[in-house]
Amino acid sequence: MNESVTRALTTIARYTALSLLLAFFTLPLLWLAFAPFDRTPTIAASLPRFTLDNFRQLLENPQALRSLRNSALLAAGTGALVVVFAALAAYALSRVRLPGRDTLLYVLLLLSSIVTGTAAMVPLFNLAFELGLIDEQLGVILVLGGGLLPSAIFILKDFMDGTPRSYEESARVFGASPLQIVRHVVVPLVRPGLATIAVWSVAQVWGNFLIPFLLLRSPEKSPAAVVMYTFYTEGGQPDLALIATFSLLYSLPVVLMFLFVSSRYGFRFHGGIKS
Repeated sequence: MNESVTRALTTIARYTALSLLLAFFTLPLLWLAFAPFDRTPTIAASLPRFTLDNFRQLLENPQALRSLRNSALLAAGTGALVVVFAALAAYALSRVRLPGRDTLLYVLLLLSSIVTGTAAMVPLFNLAFELGLIDEQLGVILVLGGGLLPSAIFILKDFMDGTPRSYEESARVFGASPLQIVRHVVVPLVRPGLATIAVWSVAQVWGNFLIPFLLLRSPEKSPAAVVMYTFYTEGGQPDLALIATFSLLYSLPVVLMFLFVSSRYGFRFHGGIKS
């Protein structure tokens, strides 16, 4: 009997802890879902007094939609840069035998984790200044893309290693060039890996605040992560209605992209050849 009571109390305690943990992560999401439709939102999650005036106010803000377009431009540019160069570098490292190849990969990954964008911001700013990339969105794309490339190459190399070389040898017999082999043979086999890297890159850029804040000077070029910090009243208080509505719109593109890629590929961590 005592053992049964102990087992029941343990089960109750486990589910209570899980419920509290679930509530801890669910309440902010409920606030994000309800606050944009509330006439007078507060920091507490509650049923809204329904209104669409918050969205109208946001659309009347000249910086809101423009900043979302800027974020989309930075994310798409960086994602394309990372996917293309990471795929080419990972394929080369997978197929070419170089002395210390694996050591080089681990060193690049380690350095990219230790020397983050924050730690390297001063030399990066000086380099962007010397190249005339201050207040240029291209400079932000290059800086963010360079920081994401080591990890992307490390991840994609496993996908490249899993593709059969017999397909490439057959294409080479028929006269295909290396770039044609990569485009028509390798890329279709590693599409899940490329999709994973694309979503990861876009998510990293979409929420990045520091680098665009330091490298971009013109308000019309600022992304949404920077513009969100301007939604305060003259007294310095946050405009919760505007921030909540903008946060909802700001989070939708990444969520929709994740759902699309997940439904298309399921984030299966293998290539297109089934064993």
